[in-house]
This record gives sequence, C-alpha cells and structure tokens, in this order.
Amino acid sequence: MLGIQIDEVKLDQLFDTEAAWNNLPFILEGVPLTLLISVIGMAIGLVIGFFLALARGADRIWFRWPARLYISFMRGTPILVYLFVLYYGFPLIGIEFSAIMAAIIGFGTNSAAYIAEINRSSLNSVSYGQWESARALGFSYWKTIRRIIMPQATRIAIPPLGNVFLDLLKATSLAAMISVPEILNKAQIAAGRTIDSLTMYITAALVYWPLTMLFSALQDYLEKRYNRHL
Repeated sequence: MLGIQIDEVKLDQLFDTEAAWNNLPFILEGVPLTLLISVIGMAIGLVIGFFLALARGADRIWFRWPARLYISFMRGTPILVYLFVLYYGFPLIGIEFSAIMAAIIGFGTNSAAYIAEINRSSLNSVSYGQWESARALGFSYWKTIRRIIMPQATRIAIPPLGNVFLDLLKATSLAAMISVPEILNKAQIAAGRTIDSLTMYITAALVYWPLTMLFSALQDYLEKRYNRHL
C-alpha cells in the first residue's frame, strides 16, 4: 500500500568492509576538529549558561526576561538554521566568520540555553537554608555561590550536562552543512569518490560510537567522584 518493496538484502551490498577500511584513515582526519568544536562549544556553553541561569532566577526583571527570551529562542529554533545564519547570513551585514568559527559560536551559544536550564534547576535544588547560613556567616553573594552552592549543584548537574555534551558531540555532524571538515564531511567526500554512500556513512557512525562511549565513561567517573561522600 505504501509502495515499499524489499528485495533480498546482501551483506556485501550493505557494507563494503574493504572500502570502509581503506577510507577509515581519511574519515578519522575529521575527529580532531569534531572534538575541538565539541569541547570549545561546551566550554562556551558552560560559561554563558552559568550566567544565564543566575539571570533567569534573578529578582530584577531586566535580568530575568532577557535571559528567558534568549533561552526560549535558542531552544525553539533549529541549530542548523542558526548555523546558516551565522555562516551565510552575517556576511551580508559585514560580519564574516570562518566555517569552524561559525560552528564553535553556533554550538556554544545554542548549548548555553540548555545548560542554563540545567544549572538553574541544580542551583534551585540546593536548600535555601544554605544561603541563609552563608549570609549569617557574612559571606558575599559570589563567595556563597563559589564556596557553598556550586559544589553541591555540580554533583546534581553532572548527569544532564554529560547528556548535553554527548548530544553536542553528535550534533557537530551538522557542521558538515557549512563545509566544516569534521567526521561527516569527510565521510561525504569519501562517499562521493567511492560511489558507496551507505558504507561511508556507516563507517562514520562507527567512528562516532567509540567517541561517545569514551565521554560516557568520563561522565561515570565524574559522577562517582562527586558522589563518593554520599
């Protein structure tokens, strides 16, 4: 009824092991750039997201509402459209980024919106009595945040922040659409010269998989380290 016809599937047609092995070194050349965009983008997101979380929970409306508007916009628009705006749109107003810089800025500022909500909920999960105790001891606002609130909130935030990073790592594949030579872009080039797109894309997926496993293991280590006192 839907017009789908399934013929006999042959394994060698699905995945050419020899072609994958021959092109693997070329595809792996995209790994450093993938990691660079992911790590720097996450670092930017953590910094912006921290201050967004504080502004989001502020009493003053001129802090709270701009933060809410930023978070709503970034969470409500596709990251690929945002990358196109940065790379293709901004040159029209005299601001030009390289493809790599556009990707870093795009993923960093976009992930900040999700990180801000994680940070906000983590900060709010710390008992208000902690704030009152710090105030009674004469701690300033920033000293209270740094010495008392953040260590407790970090333990709560690690699992969701780890998920954000894993999503960011995989989302860097969208940077191929603005010609960033990361893993997927390399796989697309290999697919064009071998006329075997399926094999090259499966190979790219098999490259992403151990990367995510590595950072999942790092996330588990951080969780155990911060929870060891419980």
